[in-house]
Amino acid sequence: MPIGRSDYEERRERKINAFNQRAIKSSVIANQEINMAHDMGSVIPLGQPILIGHHSEKKHRAHIKKIDAAYRRASEAEEKAAYYQDRAEAAENNLSISGDDAEAANRYKTKLGQLEAAQEQMKAVNKAWKQGNEALYLLGLTDIDIEKLKSKMPSYQKKPYPTWALSNNSAEIRRVKQKIEELERLDKMEAETAEFPGGIMRINLEINRIQIVFNDIPSVETRKLLKSNGFKWAPSEKAWQRQRTLNAVNTSNRLLKELQQI
Repeated sequence: MPIGRSDYEERRERKINAFNQRAIKSSVIANQEINMAHDMGSVIPLGQPILIGHHSEKKHRAHIKKIDAAYRRASEAEEKAAYYQDRAEAAENNLSISGDDAEAANRYKTKLGQLEAAQEQMKAVNKAWKQGNEALYLLGLTDIDIEKLKSKMPSYQKKPYPTWALSNNSAEIRRVKQKIEELERLDKMEAETAEFPGGIMRINLEINRIQIVFNDIPSVETRKLLKSNGFKWAPSEKAWQRQRTLNAVNTSNRLLKELQQI
């Protein structure tokens, strides 16, 4: 079964929509509170001071407190609206590859091709740089491209792409290759279920999770053990779970031995 979950895009859209809806709700509350504060303030004559000792003093002070409280709630709601809007935009613009994405392997392979092409291009440009503009033209660079490269080079740098840039890109190539290998290994795994006293541990391929289900509420110590091993309680699944990765599988195997001994 392919790695990931078929509802990944749907879940991603739901998450973005939920953040947007929370932002809208908070904005509405902020406007309501501001309007309320304005309405309450309108009953006080402009510039009217608190009349110390007058029978209206207590009521006047209480009224001002209510106005201040409304403005404070409006400010808090505006902050919430901005927070949720930022979360929605971050989720929408997130280009990282998720292990839950059924297309993750293909996306990593595409990324690998881009990284390898970039590595070869950087090497070729560095080599041609020593030979002059004619060699750079043969690589497809224009005078504008060459000038841009020159403008980004510190005076002490003798080539457009320093050694650290090639090393960093090479390291990223190795990381992406490891991710592809990991996904291929996970793809060969089958659903499994293992029992321990008081519950079961299972590999749920459908939602790409390793799940632990207890017959009863686990003890505080057991819950701490689960959390320390990356498991979180999922009410919708009525299980403790974490995303299925090779590291998660290895961790779960060790955890299962501990649970069998409790």
